[in-house]
Amino acid sequence: MLFIVCYHPTSITTHMKLEALIRQKRQIRAIGFDDAPFIRHQTAPVNISGVVCANTRFEGMVWGAIQPDGLDATEVICQLLIGKKFLPQLHLVLLDGIGFGGLNLVDLPQLAQRLQLPCIAVMRKLPNIEKMKQAMSRLPHYQQRLAVLQRAGKIHTYPPFFFQVCGEQPEIIAQALRYLTDCGKVPEALRLAHLIGAAVINGESSSQA
Repeated sequence: MLFIVCYHPTSITTHMKLEALIRQKRQIRAIGFDDAPFIRHQTAPVNISGVVCANTRFEGMVWGAIQPDGLDATEVICQLLIGKKFLPQLHLVLLDGIGFGGLNLVDLPQLAQRLQLPCIAVMRKLPNIEKMKQAMSRLPHYQQRLAVLQRAGKIHTYPPFFFQVCGEQPEIIAQALRYLTDCGKVPEALRLAHLIGAAVINGESSSQA
């Protein structure tokens, strides 16, 4: 189922395009990925949902699965988008952090390069990086995971948003996130991905998103 340089060769062109969309107050189309609820320390695949929004309006979704604490999150997201109908329509890819299904980390620069889009890991609060490293040290392939964590780069703070980005200037992304957020500090595509994942797995959406 389904280098620490964050700017790929088309980043300047993409930057100008996104900046122009914001300046002209046109729609920004983003897909937001989040993992569905799962039971930790079990081997069953973890589902991920990707919700497409034009600004804050729902337009479609994709659904896939990754291995818990695995190494396939980047590849699965690419499989869900590359060669499929949504990718040519997108301006941004949003992730609910870089860790899916526990510590299955998304390689942010690789994802941006393969999709040729800015990729942003959005966080609700500043993460405890040392705690993440300690947890990763108990899993196989620690050095590989650590390298992916480091490649994600600096965490940018633009209240109310905390994020890491590859493929775009952070100040442009901060403006885009405001367009993509209905209320609070979570872009609508990520909020819906969280709610839908919970509803599919548990039979109802969670109280928080």
